[in-house]
Amino acid sequence: MKITALQTNPVFGDREGNLARALDSMNSAEADLFMLPELFATGYLFTSREELASLAESVDGPTSAALKRFTRDRGCTLYAGIPLKQGEKIYNAGVLFNNGRIEAVYYKLHLFNNEKMIFDRSPGPMVVSDSPMASLGLMICFDWVFPEMARSLALEGAQVLCLCANLLLPFCQDAMITRSIENRVFTVLANRVGTEERGGDRLTFSGRSEIIDPYGKVLVRASADKEEVIHAEIDPKQADDKMLTPENHIFSDRRTENYLLGDWQDT
Repeated sequence: MKITALQTNPVFGDREGNLARALDSMNSAEADLFMLPELFATGYLFTSREELASLAESVDGPTSAALKRFTRDRGCTLYAGIPLKQGEKIYNAGVLFNNGRIEAVYYKLHLFNNEKMIFDRSPGPMVVSDSPMASLGLMICFDWVFPEMARSLALEGAQVLCLCANLLLPFCQDAMITRSIENRVFTVLANRVGTEERGGDRLTFSGRSEIIDPYGKVLVRASADKEEVIHAEIDPKQADDKMLTPENHIFSDRRTENYLLGDWQDT
């Protein structure tokens, strides 16, 4: 299975231009699975709910239409981050396209910082989708910090965790190595680079998009500050082997009946 992840530097608000540049980069690459960053066509640093609404679109909008055409023409799968309108709600979403159709939509469960002020809270649930070549667990950015998320996706059969992101914190990429090891899955991170300065705020994104195997080996990693296209070829079936030693299965050896659970979960 060939995977290509784009590391982009979108121009805030230039939805058409950012989409065109992403399509141009993907047209020059080969992959069974393409990945684009979170909010890849709009930029990230919205100053208001009204500004977000002006750039968000429905699941049948022009960005989705273009990505559907791309996957139909290329016979591939693609996961991309898009701000989606659904009635009066606007979600930070990831859309999985496959051979000209929308396979799944995932609404970001864990909103980061000021995202809580402009995006609506996800109705859930998590999403594991069977693409033609692998079972994909869908994630967006801040989801990385919650080990329960990656573990739950792996327990549902995900062989590849797909994380489209606009990462800021410098240690996120290294955490994905741990997510791969503790769940024996591949992880693919499509992150962005560049700086956005708007409304008195300034954010610099951390790049270092990467593809990691189930043993924690970084197969490929991009730079911290340049637009890049990274590639790796994997065998998703490697993620089906959950034996850490001949006597230790990482899932069946869990002692869940003894793990601390209690009222602290809701505090």
